[in-house]
Amino acid sequence: MPSRRAFLGTLAAVPFAVESARGFRANDTLRVGLVGCGGRCRHLVKSFPALPNVTITAVCDVYDDNLGAAQKLADPKAFATKKSEELFARKDVDAVLIASPDHWHVPLTIDAIAAGKDVYVEKPLTHDLSEGKAIIEAQAKAKRVVQVGTQQRSMTHILEAYKLLKEGVIGTVHKVHCTWNRNAARAQRFKDALDPAKVDWKRFLGTAKAQEFDAYKFRQWRWFWDFGGGIFTDLMVHWLDVVHWFLDLNHPTSAASVGDFFSAKGVWETPDTVQTLLKYEKERVQVYFEGTFSNNRNGSMCEFMGTEGTLYIDRGRYELIPDRGKKKPEPKSLILGTGEKGLDFYDKPDGELLHLLNWVECVRDRTKKVSCPVEAGVSAASGAHLANRSLRSGQVAVWKG
Repeated sequence: MPSRRAFLGTLAAVPFAVESARGFRANDTLRVGLVGCGGRCRHLVKSFPALPNVTITAVCDVYDDNLGAAQKLADPKAFATKKSEELFARKDVDAVLIASPDHWHVPLTIDAIAAGKDVYVEKPLTHDLSEGKAIIEAQAKAKRVVQVGTQQRSMTHILEAYKLLKEGVIGTVHKVHCTWNRNAARAQRFKDALDPAKVDWKRFLGTAKAQEFDAYKFRQWRWFWDFGGGIFTDLMVHWLDVVHWFLDLNHPTSAASVGDFFSAKGVWETPDTVQTLLKYEKERVQVYFEGTFSNNRNGSMCEFMGTEGTLYIDRGRYELIPDRGKKKPEPKSLILGTGEKGLDFYDKPDGELLHLLNWVECVRDRTKKVSCPVEAGVSAASGAHLANRSLRSGQVAVWKG
């Protein structure tokens, strides 16, 4: 049996922070690897300078240009690879940020936690209903810290709005209206100068069906079924996560959806204009969502309609609105961000930074819980997947467990 001195000497030689049952010490450097280094990843990395003692030691992407851009944001000696398994195997990576296309979220997260890494993974967590059980079981076995990137759970005004709803100020909520409306230029297939030799297309496809390289699909993957799920998984899931959180919901019992192509016909596979009605039978709640790229009325917002009043939330404010004929609740608002209602992004609060700070704090102190755990990520995505099942079948989709 080695002596205590020999044991301590061995620890001193290990080139990475030693994690204890209580996590990493505050002055330990947390070394993060980036997997999927496109625009969303690089947007999140803008918050990294404000994260205490966090550095990027490895980057991974299937596209040379993304890999090069990520290396410029990382430690100068950062390891770079197109193979995620090589990054996960490294001892100088304590945690990973996953911002890949949707169909890679669960496989990469499972591989990362199996390798002993803590994970921040972008939403939607799952790409299909069948993945929910697998990721929950893998997380329970690995016992790593996993934060799902629905950052609204960390926004200060939404946390305050949550408390107000739980206090019952708007009465009993039976109906919720959510929107994510944009007025964007008509989608067009553009001539792309992207060199296919710079992309590991086979690795990008992963478990998706074999198909020829398509630069447009590669860049606009959210609107193609093999890689994303359209408006429901890309946008609705943000507000549906808030609805499930506020009202203690798990998954809808049924979904009735419609979709049309008004600005992306012949270009996208997923409709550019959608609506769905989600029913939560046991909880006696209906959730109605609408999204489009043809008109920005209401923008991005969520309204909880209670028997006494309405709680309006967007990404920069909340408002309490008494129902007609009611004297309570007292009208009230908290406005943090500047700009008109329903913007996609406000200057305040910085949801990404707050959400990343929560993740880092939980990685360091392993007794604390992340704002959006795996179970919540699976729950929010489940409603989006059921909505898409109805959309694609043209029939009401019913939850089958």
